[in-house]
Amino acid sequence: MLSLFQYRLPELHNMLHSKELSVSELTEQSLAAIAERDGKVHAFLTLNEEGARQSARALDDKLASGAARGLLFGLPAGIKDNIVTKGLRTTCASKFLDNFQPIYDATVVSKLHQADAVTIGKLNMDEFAMGGSNENSAYGAVRNPWNLEHVPGGSRGGSAAAVAAGEVLFCAWFGYRRFDPPACFVLRSGWS
Repeated sequence: MLSLFQYRLPELHNMLHSKELSVSELTEQSLAAIAERDGKVHAFLTLNEEGARQSARALDDKLASGAARGLLFGLPAGIKDNIVTKGLRTTCASKFLDNFQPIYDATVVSKLHQADAVTIGKLNMDEFAMGGSNENSAYGAVRNPWNLEHVPGGSRGGSAAAVAAGEVLFCAWFGYRRFDPPACFVLRSGWS
């Protein structure tokens, strides 16, 4: 079984484009890693399993047809749960928004779709991004996958933990501090 930790992003990117690896296979690997590890890590609040599989099949068809592909073609991504995603529950880690289904995508999510990334799900965080330890989510604290006795810290701890656990390759998050840009990405490994 392919491990998301075996390869750097550019290598996976090349494997997808050269058809050594299908988007569906990579998506299934991401979902399998979540099923195996996330019960302890608790990085994800909402999984987009069927939507991710549909996107993966569509991207595999796109590759087979020879159509142009986006920069993030086929790469599995997590979205911090304070970024709205059309039709995919967005709670900001609060029970107050437990059933909130946005009717539109945030700009960063639209751009991820345009770049052909696969949205795997929504990531845990401090409730309404108000905290620095990632322990005050209404759905339970995120754990550091390298040492479950510790937390990843920061309101974006679910994003960091999901990447560190090898559940997704990168995450989109939004922060409220003045030094955070409007949309940021946590990457497992950089581009060469």
